[in-house]
Amino acid sequence: MTYTPKSSTPPPASSGLPILPAVPAQASPPAPARPPGSPAAPHGSPQSPRRTAFAEGLDRLRTAATTEPGRLRIIGALLALLVIAFGSVTAWQMTDRAAAADDILTSSQPLTSDAADIYRSLADANTAASSGFLAGGQESATTRDRYEKDIRTAAEKLVNAAANANPDSPSTAKIAELNRLLPEYKGLIERARTYNRQGFPVGGAYLRYANEKMQQQMLPAAEDLYQKENQRLEADYADARPYPWAAIALGVLALAALAWSQHRTYRRTNRVLNHGLVAATATATVVLLWLVVGHSVARAALDDSYDHGVRSLNVLHDARIASLKARGNENLTLVARGAETKKVGDRTYDAYDHDFGTDIKALGARLEAAGKLADDAAGERPVTTATGNMKEWQKRHAAAREQDENGNYQQALDLVIGAKGATGECFDSVDANLRAALAHEETEFRHAAGDGRDALTGLPAGAAVLAVLGAAGAVLGIGRRLSEYR
Repeated sequence: MTYTPKSSTPPPASSGLPILPAVPAQASPPAPARPPGSPAAPHGSPQSPRRTAFAEGLDRLRTAATTEPGRLRIIGALLALLVIAFGSVTAWQMTDRAAAADDILTSSQPLTSDAADIYRSLADANTAASSGFLAGGQESATTRDRYEKDIRTAAEKLVNAAANANPDSPSTAKIAELNRLLPEYKGLIERARTYNRQGFPVGGAYLRYANEKMQQQMLPAAEDLYQKENQRLEADYADARPYPWAAIALGVLALAALAWSQHRTYRRTNRVLNHGLVAATATATVVLLWLVVGHSVARAALDDSYDHGVRSLNVLHDARIASLKARGNENLTLVARGAETKKVGDRTYDAYDHDFGTDIKALGARLEAAGKLADDAAGERPVTTATGNMKEWQKRHAAAREQDENGNYQQALDLVIGAKGATGECFDSVDANLRAALAHEETEFRHAAGDGRDALTGLPAGAAVLAVLGAAGAVLGIGRRLSEYR
């Protein structure tokens, strides 16, 4: 048997094989020159740029996205974020709309009516004062009480308007102006009455001066207040009626994302339902339907309250104001007895009688518009009656003017402020019917606006709660899938 030797001696040097010379140590290449002022690299470690936390987080996210558990975590986070965003935007937008709808019913429209009542009370007080002046020392207690009631109503409405107006709003300035002018007007009326009872002609001058203050300062300020409150009402309607498109878009996006997630789960696991994702989809669907249906119902009710409430109320308020101005000018025609004139073209007219004609035409136009806006017999009936009374008023006024122009002042006076067959009866009937029409339209407005506000009740809070439940369902559903990888 042959054995391989364990070791052998090196061949002798004289074997004839060449021996390679040793390679000398090589010097390392010189380091690149360092710019002046730059910090020196730490000893023993190569210089490398530092990475930001965002870049490192992005790398981790990118790495996680390459695995199924990582993808599921990202999907769960996005679904929860979408559902929460949907609920939050819904709660925010519907809170604003619900607040605006409540303001329409409880604040802006009542204040608009109060402003109209201020105007009406001032105009009616002026009319009552002129009627009492015409009666001279025989002023009736009814006329006096009517004047006092109108002044008291105007003062109370001004206090209410001041309490509800914003301190820096233009309405506050108008309210302060009216509060300043009202005592001045009352003082002028009392002086006119005093001198009239004593038979001094200067009483008529005081009454005309009081009427001038009312017509040129107080009523324009009251009308401006009414217009500003009406603008506030319009702004509340503009805030309450628009569709919440941002919330609707987020709701559709959230439902689409939830549907895609369930379809993806079905394709990967062949499981038809994921309980958590189904719960999230159900809550998002309920919120979206509640949002669309609730706001649509509220919008329809608010539109109805505006078309058959606010518009009718505005026209009726204007009609009532026109009738009051016409009555006041009719009385002042007899008080002034031609002292005030107005030239129109080449003709000269009695100023107050000319204004009466303008006011009665405005009354007819407003009554016609109110009749077209009335949507039921209960609202149309008083307007029709008032129209008939207005026409009779015009006939009696023409007869009174004829008597006055013929020098029959007492007969003209009886046709204006007499107990029977006078224009005062027509005016009172017009005013009573307009008051009934206003009460009917006010009731219609409250019902429609109340339905609009009630349709939004609970929606902001309900959307927020359901969104939290939906986000929790999405997280639990994705968590159920993640547990399968542990």
